[in-house]
Amino acid sequence: MPVSLFKAGLFSRCPRCGNGALYSGFLNIKPSCSSCGLDFSGIDSGDGPAVFIILIVGFIVTFAALFVETQFQPPYWVHVVLWGPLILALSLGLLRPLKAMMVALQYRHKAGEGTSMDDDV
Repeated sequence: MPVSLFKAGLFSRCPRCGNGALYSGFLNIKPSCSSCGLDFSGIDSGDGPAVFIILIVGFIVTFAALFVETQFQPPYWVHVVLWGPLILALSLGLLRPLKAMMVALQYRHKAGEGTSMDDDV
């Protein structure tokens, strides 16, 4: 049974077995899975996780900032104190799981650099 993309992403696990750790550092992907031996050397998530983080964090912070502004009208320094740390925390907190999910999607769909389903034509 295939490993859930959400489980592999949330826990940063191998997309094939779901047991081995995906990262050797904060964002450095290991060369291979310590549990099943899957080679991670050809995996590159590129800028995909960053794009999703920009959209998700941007929506959350914009909505929250507009709500606070319309309800309380605080001074500008309050916005800086509130939203700066929130942007940083959400961005760093979502980076590892979203990168792991993109790696799992790439593995599941057998995606590679410069390949396409129509290459046989």
